Amino acid sequence: MDKVLEDLYEVIIDRKANPMEGSYTNYLFEKGLDKILKKVGEESSEVIIASKNDSKSDLIGEICDLCYHMIVLMAEKDVSLQEIQSELSKRSLKIGNKKEMHTGEKLI
Repeated sequence: MDKVLEDLYEVIIDRKANPMEGSYTNYLFEKGLDKILKKVGEESSEVIIASKNDSKSDLIGEICDLCYHMIVLMAEKDVSLQEIQSELSKRSLKIGNKKEMHTGEKLI
Protein backbone atom coordinates (compact mmCIF):
# COMPACT_ATOMS: atom_id res chain seq x y z
CA MET A 1 0.00 0.00 0.00
CA ASP A 2 2.83 2.40 0.82
CA LYS A 3 4.13 2.18 -2.75
CA VAL A 4 0.71 2.93 -4.23
CA LEU A 5 0.29 6.00 -2.02
CA GLU A 6 3.86 7.13 -2.69
CA ASP A 7 3.35 6.80 -6.45
CA LEU A 8 0.06 8.71 -6.29
CA TYR A 9 1.64 11.42 -4.14
CA GLU A 10 4.53 11.78 -6.59
CA VAL A 11 2.17 12.10 -9.56
CA ILE A 12 0.17 14.78 -7.72
CA ILE A 13 3.35 16.67 -6.74
CA ASP A 14 4.53 16.45 -10.36
CA ARG A 15 1.21 17.84 -11.64
CA LYS A 16 1.55 20.74 -9.22
CA ALA A 17 5.09 21.50 -10.46
CA ASN A 18 4.46 20.62 -14.12
CA PRO A 19 0.85 21.35 -15.07
CA MET A 20 -0.63 19.06 -17.69
CA GLU A 21 -3.50 20.32 -19.82
CA GLY A 22 -6.70 18.39 -19.18
CA SER A 23 -5.50 17.02 -15.85
CA TYR A 24 -8.16 16.93 -13.12
CA THR A 25 -5.39 17.33 -10.55
CA ASN A 26 -4.26 20.54 -12.26
CA TYR A 27 -7.85 21.72 -12.36
CA LEU A 28 -7.99 21.39 -8.58
CA PHE A 29 -4.69 23.24 -8.10
CA GLU A 30 -5.81 26.00 -10.48
CA LYS A 31 -9.09 26.46 -8.60
CA GLY A 32 -7.22 26.60 -5.31
CA LEU A 33 -7.68 25.65 -1.70
CA ASP A 34 -11.41 26.35 -1.49
CA LYS A 35 -12.16 23.92 -4.35
CA ILE A 36 -9.85 21.27 -2.90
CA LEU A 37 -11.51 21.61 0.52
CA LYS A 38 -14.95 21.42 -1.06
CA LYS A 39 -14.00 18.15 -2.75
CA VAL A 40 -12.57 16.73 0.50
CA GLY A 41 -15.85 17.59 2.22
CA GLU A 42 -17.94 16.07 -0.57
CA GLU A 43 -15.91 12.89 -0.64
CA SER A 44 -16.06 12.59 3.16
CA SER A 45 -19.85 12.78 2.98
CA GLU A 46 -19.91 10.20 0.21
CA VAL A 47 -17.83 7.81 2.35
CA ILE A 48 -20.36 8.23 5.16
CA ILE A 49 -23.30 7.58 2.84
CA ALA A 50 -21.61 4.59 1.20
CA SER A 51 -20.90 3.17 4.66
CA LYS A 52 -24.63 3.11 5.36
CA ASN A 53 -25.35 1.16 2.18
CA ASP A 54 -24.69 -2.48 1.37
CA SER A 55 -22.16 -2.11 -1.44
CA LYS A 56 -18.62 -2.75 -0.31
CA SER A 57 -17.31 -1.87 -3.78
CA ASP A 58 -19.04 1.53 -3.64
CA LEU A 59 -17.50 2.16 -0.21
CA ILE A 60 -14.04 1.20 -1.47
CA GLY A 61 -14.44 3.57 -4.43
CA GLU A 62 -15.51 6.45 -2.20
CA ILE A 63 -12.61 5.83 0.22
CA CYS A 64 -10.23 5.92 -2.75
CA ASP A 65 -11.75 9.21 -3.93
CA LEU A 66 -11.33 10.66 -0.43
CA CYS A 67 -7.71 9.46 -0.23
CA TYR A 68 -6.93 11.06 -3.59
CA HIS A 69 -8.44 14.40 -2.60
CA MET A 70 -6.70 14.29 0.79
CA ILE A 71 -3.37 13.79 -0.99
CA VAL A 72 -4.14 16.74 -3.27
CA LEU A 73 -4.80 18.78 -0.11
CA MET A 74 -1.52 17.56 1.38
CA ALA A 75 0.34 18.64 -1.75
CA GLU A 76 -1.40 22.02 -1.74
CA LYS A 77 -0.40 22.60 1.89
CA ASP A 78 3.12 21.12 1.50
CA VAL A 79 2.50 18.17 3.82
CA SER A 80 4.54 15.10 2.88
CA LEU A 81 3.60 11.46 3.18
CA GLN A 82 6.64 11.05 5.42
CA GLU A 83 5.23 13.63 7.86
CA ILE A 84 1.92 11.77 7.99
CA GLN A 85 3.66 8.42 8.40
CA SER A 86 5.82 9.81 11.19
CA GLU A 87 2.81 11.19 13.06
CA LEU A 88 0.87 7.95 12.64
CA SER A 89 3.89 6.00 13.92
CA LYS A 90 4.02 8.19 17.03
CA ARG A 91 0.32 7.75 17.60
CA SER A 92 0.51 3.98 17.22
CA LEU A 93 2.86 3.88 20.23
CA LYS A 94 0.32 5.53 22.52
CA ILE A 95 -1.59 3.20 24.79
CA GLY A 96 -4.56 4.05 26.98
CA ASN A 97 -4.93 7.63 25.84
CA LYS A 98 -8.69 7.47 25.44
CA LYS A 99 -10.31 10.51 26.98
CA GLU A 100 -13.05 10.27 29.60
CA MET A 101 -16.55 10.87 28.38
CA HIS A 102 -18.12 14.23 29.21
CA THR A 103 -21.17 12.56 30.72
CA GLY A 104 -19.17 11.50 33.75
CA GLU A 105 -19.22 7.83 32.73
CA LYS A 106 -16.04 5.95 33.42
CA LEU A 107 -14.31 4.18 30.60
CA ILE A 108 -13.70 0.49 30.92
